[in-house]
Amino acid sequence: MSDIRIDKILGSRRISNYWWATTILLGGLGFFLVGLSSYLHKNLLPFTQSAHLVFLPQGIIMTFYGTIGILVSLFLWLTIFWNVGAGYNEFNNKLGLITVFRFGFPGKNRILKLKYNIKDIKSIKVIIEDGITPKREIYLKTKDRREIPLTRVGQPLLLSEIEEQASSLAKFLGVVLEGLE
Repeated sequence: MSDIRIDKILGSRRISNYWWATTILLGGLGFFLVGLSSYLHKNLLPFTQSAHLVFLPQGIIMTFYGTIGILVSLFLWLTIFWNVGAGYNEFNNKLGLITVFRFGFPGKNRILKLKYNIKDIKSIKVIIEDGITPKREIYLKTKDRREIPLTRVGQPLLLSEIEEQASSLAKFLGVVLEGLE
């Protein structure tokens, strides 16, 4: 059995984020060009007759919505480019260390790197909540009652996957497993 286990964490570079960033950008550009067309009295989109819109109030509102859409899309594209949330969890039985590494937004806190001694770990905690917004997460629970999330944010894992990951991790670290009844 290996003394080191590394779990990769997928960040912002998911297909759904590419989809939403592109969709919001195209919608925002459409709204912005319709608003601009009403101001210039010239059709900037060949498949619409937006030059006939009155700039106040319809055109200015379309321009505003378009600007907001473009800015939201820009935020999503930068989040994808910076790969916010990506990283890994390293469990090293040889050194007795657990490392949680994540990328954040640029700045002095761009890199989050937390280290814990395996001796300080009380258990592996699993939270499973079903419903409209299902929650399936694995936490590292320390003896001083802190709970450090180990799973990725976004699409919840399958029940069988989360159970298998949590039980194998608890066995690897030699700690108890909480939350699975």
